[in-house]
Formats: sequence, C-alpha cells, structure tokens
Amino acid sequence: MDFALIVQTVALYALPVLFAITLHEAAHGYAALRLGDNTAQQLGRISLNPIKHIDPIGTIAMPLLLYFATSGAFLFGYAKPVPVNFGRLHNPKRDMVWVALAGPGANLIQAIGWTLLLYALAAAGIDEEFFVGMARAGVLVNLVMFAFNLFPLPPLDGGRILVGLLPWKQALLVSRIEPYGFFIVMALVISGVVGSLWMYPLMGFTHGAIDLLLTPLRSLLF
Repeated sequence: MDFALIVQTVALYALPVLFAITLHEAAHGYAALRLGDNTAQQLGRISLNPIKHIDPIGTIAMPLLLYFATSGAFLFGYAKPVPVNFGRLHNPKRDMVWVALAGPGANLIQAIGWTLLLYALAAAGIDEEFFVGMARAGVLVNLVMFAFNLFPLPPLDGGRILVGLLPWKQALLVSRIEPYGFFIVMALVISGVVGSLWMYPLMGFTHGAIDLLLTPLRSLLF
C-alpha cells in the first residue's frame, strides 16, 4: 500500500470526520436537553470538543486496522454514544424520535454545508486539489453517517426512530433486538446487505435532493 496515499487520505478526511462525529453526538445531547434530559450536559457531552466523543477503539483503532487489512476497501467505526435517559424526556416515546433524528440531521446539514463550500471554491476559481478533495470528503463522510445511522435497527438511530414510531407492542419487540443489534448490523455490513439495499440508494437519493435544493444558488453562481 502506498504510504504517501495513506497520509493524503488521512489528511483529507481527518477534519470532515471529526466535524461529522462531534456535531452528530453533540446534536443528540442538545436535543435531549431541550426535551427534558440533562444527562449528556452533566457529563460534558454537549460539546464541540472532539475528544469528548472519540472512542479510542471504535473511532481510531478499528477504522485504521480495517483500512490496512482491506487496502481501503472496507471501513467501519463508531464514536462514544451520548448517554440519554429516555425516562426523563417530556414524552419518552415521541421525544426519542427527535433525539435520534438530531444526529443524522446534523450530518445532513453538514453535507449541505460542504456542498456549499464546493460551490464557493468553484465560484472563486479555486481548484486547489487538497481543498476541493476535503470538501468532497466532507460531503461523502456526512452522507455515509446520515444513511448508516438511519438504518432501522437498534441501537442505531434509525432503530430508535422505529421504536418511537411503532405501536407499543411492536415497539417492545423491536427494542428487544438492541443487545444483539450491533452484531447483526456488523454482519449485514460485512455481507453487503446494508450497503447495497440501504446506504447506496439512500445516499444517492439524499445527494440528489441536496443538488435539487441548491439548484437556484448554483444557477446564480455559474
């Protein structure tokens, strides 16, 4: 594996990944605080300090190991989840949906922001490879986090959203999956099911929706 390419890839993705993780997790904590639970605030997790959210194994060691082991073909990682006491929320079943949506919502906003940066660079005539590459990495990273976290299986955000939307009986059945959910998701990721049937279609749709949303601005700039 080309060492120079590795260094370049890490340099391009480091800042977008740190922003994506930090704002995703902080958004969960902030939403929970606004809806009645101050657990994350008390533990200092409503923070823009990336160190508060980085898991040494899931955020650093695992992605690097998988990158080297698969020559960059497969990556997987996770941050320290923000603790939420759903029982403290004003309306636990309803509000868990908003708390869960806050994280992917932060990634969607960031994907739009990185796209705007791409437009700004192009409009200013800046074609410096590093800055353009970082902006593109920012779009990709946040689309990946947005789509992956919305997969409807606990403990992912999509699973919590599903539990909050289902009637009580069905919600209880889905919530019982959570202790095994991580291993099920990993198996589905490795088998390609999550990517081909969920992430790629949702990422493509979301990217198209962002382009459509920003069409008026693009028409003004170019």
